[in-house]
Order: sequence, then structure tokens, then C-alpha cells
Amino acid sequence: MKLGRIAVPTPDGEQIRVVAAQPDFSRVVDLARAYSLALQKSGATPHRARELASSAFPLSLSAAIAGGARFLDDAHAALAAADDASTPIDDVSWRAAVDPPVIRDGLTFGTHIENYFRNVVHSKPVREIYNRPGFFKGSTATVYGHDEVIPYPNISSKLDYELEIGYIVGKPGRNLTPDEALGHIFGITIFNDWSLRDVQAVEGPIGMGAQHSKDFAYGIGPWVTTIDEISSIEGLRGQVRVNGEVRSDTKVENFVYTPEELVAYVSIFDGLQAGDLIGSGTMGFGAGVEINRFLEPGDLVELDLEGVGTLRNRVAAEKEIPPWWPEPRPYPYESED
Repeated sequence: MKLGRIAVPTPDGEQIRVVAAQPDFSRVVDLARAYSLALQKSGATPHRARELASSAFPLSLSAAIAGGARFLDDAHAALAAADDASTPIDDVSWRAAVDPPVIRDGLTFGTHIENYFRNVVHSKPVREIYNRPGFFKGSTATVYGHDEVIPYPNISSKLDYELEIGYIVGKPGRNLTPDEALGHIFGITIFNDWSLRDVQAVEGPIGMGAQHSKDFAYGIGPWVTTIDEISSIEGLRGQVRVNGEVRSDTKVENFVYTPEELVAYVSIFDGLQAGDLIGSGTMGFGAGVEINRFLEPGDLVELDLEGVGTLRNRVAAEKEIPPWWPEPRPYPYESED
């Protein structure tokens, strides 16, 4: 099943709805509405049916996933009334496929690691990358869905895309082993870890990890494909297109650490929550920095991933200018240089 989130206008403003995407039928199904109709067909009153449906299919996909196996059982039951609760797929406004409690982004593909260090750092990869599957935590306030416009901060001239797999956590876990980890994955999505490469180079030496270079935007979508529909993550093919031009063909290969190892490592001394997103790290040649080609205002970026679909976003035509920016302070060690 393919699950996502759309925005629906209401008299009280935009409302998020959890939907089942059926691209083969060119439609999406509002699961709460469909479930309510299915319950009414079995004898429930309209009022009670709507109450039960809103509980089974809340506005948050993370909250719905937290319902466990019952959530997917109810989703399949809802699809029995799909014809009466569907909308043409081209008529909906998508939002980030999931509203994750936490975003963590890993670094697991050897090809991307080698390309990045050769092109940007101009050295071989550091040993620490091969000691453990590193990751950082990202903001959940700046998630964007399919066809949403991505801001271009004015502090950068090197905006970059990154084609990654987003592993969506299905149930809580802590101190997992790799053998246990896959059972905690609900599904996968496309994760675009948008990056400001020149800003990333400035923030790195501070030693606090990525800040504005990452947290201005994360792309998630167009939907989440449940893990039962993915026979194997390894070998999935991907493609990057910018303004219709193919910039890279890639596939899931050359793991330094496998998905199971990354998920298990993230869980050590910490806790996984339903709906958490764990990024795989960029697939080989899945980022512009690997081919020395960056984005311009107004560019249209399309990321394909086999088994999921296409995540498409346009970069804003004008750069975003904040109302304030800090002034550099005097460097107290100038005389020691």
C-alpha cells in the first residue's frame, strides 16, 4: 500500500488528510472518509461512523502508524468503499508524506562518500566513517511534500539535491540488533536532503553539525510504500532529473552499512518512535556535488525511486532574505595566527 498526506481546504483553513495513493488508477483515496462509508454500509450511524473513522485515520500519518497492525487492517477495510471517497491524483495538493517526530539522516553509501570527499574535501574519506554509521538530526519544521516549492536561502549560491531512501519507523524500539531492526520499518519513501554546500563548509568547522545548510528544507514523498511491497531494498534503481534533463542514474548498492545496521545503530541508547524518518544517506551520484552541478532559482527537480515513485519540487524563483543576520564578532586569537 502507498500512503501519504494531502491538504484539503475547509472553512477553518487547510486540513491534512491521510490517503492511500493508487497511481495505477490515477486516484487517491481519503481513508477516513472511505472507512466511515464502509462502516455505514455495515450498519453504523453516520455520526458514529465518522467518530470511529477519525480515530482510525487521524490527521497525522505518524499517529496512524502508531496504531500498529490495526491501522493497515482498517486501511484495507476502508478501500472497500474507495470508489466513493476517491479524488483524481492530479487534483490533490500533497504535503510531506509523513510528519516524523524525529528526522535522522545517515551516511551509508560508499560511492557517494568517495565522491564527496574527492570533490569537496579533496582527500580520502576519514576513518571514522567506517567505524560506525554516522547520522545527524534534522528539523521537522521544514518538511516539504511532492510539488511544494522549496525555498532558496540568500546565504548560498550552491543549492544541492540529495536522492536518499527514507526508512519510516513502524513501532518503538531501543537497543535493537540488525536482525530485529527490519521488523521495525513500516515502509520507505523518497527523502531529499536539500543542502547548501557552501554554507555546509562554513558550518562544519564550528563542530556542532549542520545548521542552516540542512534545516531549511527536507523533501519527503510523494508517499510511503509499505515494506511488504518491497522485496529487497538493495538493487532499487533511482534517477535524478533537473528541468527534464537526466543528471544521474543510480541504484541502491555499495553499502558501507546496511539499512538494518543503520536503523539498529540509531536505536542504541536512544528510542525509535512510530513515524520517525531515518535517511539512508545519498545514493551514489545522487547529489549535484558529485558531478559539480548545482541548482538555480526556478529549477524543477525530480527524484525517482523504484518501488515508490517520483518526488518533484521546484526551487523558488527568488531567494529568501531573512530580516536579520548576525554580525561577525572580533576573533580574540588573531595575534596568535
